[in-house]
Amino acid sequence: MPRINLLPWREEERKKRQRDFGVAMAGGVVTAIVCVLGVVFVYSQMIDNQKDRNQRLTDEIAELQKSIEEIDGLERQKERLLARMEIIEQLQKSRPEIVHLFDGMARQLPEGVYLTGMIQKGSKIELRGVAQSSTRVSALMRQVDASEWLADPEVDRVETTSTGSSRQAEFIVYVRQEHAKDASEELR
Repeated sequence: MPRINLLPWREEERKKRQRDFGVAMAGGVVTAIVCVLGVVFVYSQMIDNQKDRNQRLTDEIAELQKSIEEIDGLERQKERLLARMEIIEQLQKSRPEIVHLFDGMARQLPEGVYLTGMIQKGSKIELRGVAQSSTRVSALMRQVDASEWLADPEVDRVETTSTGSSRQAEFIVYVRQEHAKDASEELR
């Protein structure tokens, strides 16, 4: 019976398997490294893209904030202008009132009553004057009460003084000036 030594063949087969296993391991490691680097690259690209989007949003928000501040400034300016227009409108409406006030005062003063001073604060008017008697002051108050431009007469003081042979009454009377009615008020 012949004897055959199979050890060198087995040894070569083992070395070949080890070499194939090493090559497969190296290929697996290289493949794993390539996969990990690919995932890291993809995620870094996604992060960079998100950072770019975030920066763009931040820039847009800053631009919108500037626009909002500008709009707020314009709103405040608009409110100031509307307030000015309203004041001017009120002044325009009250222009003829002073004429009516003086005309009404001239028409309402009874004979024997003379004004020495007139002070207006808002719609309240202080009348100072001299009358021949206190009954003339009463007549003044009745006529003021009947006026369409003056209302609510109130006596603050009436003092009778003697100057020489004549007696006179010095008085202070408060009245309220009536304002002209708007067309919108007249329709009501």
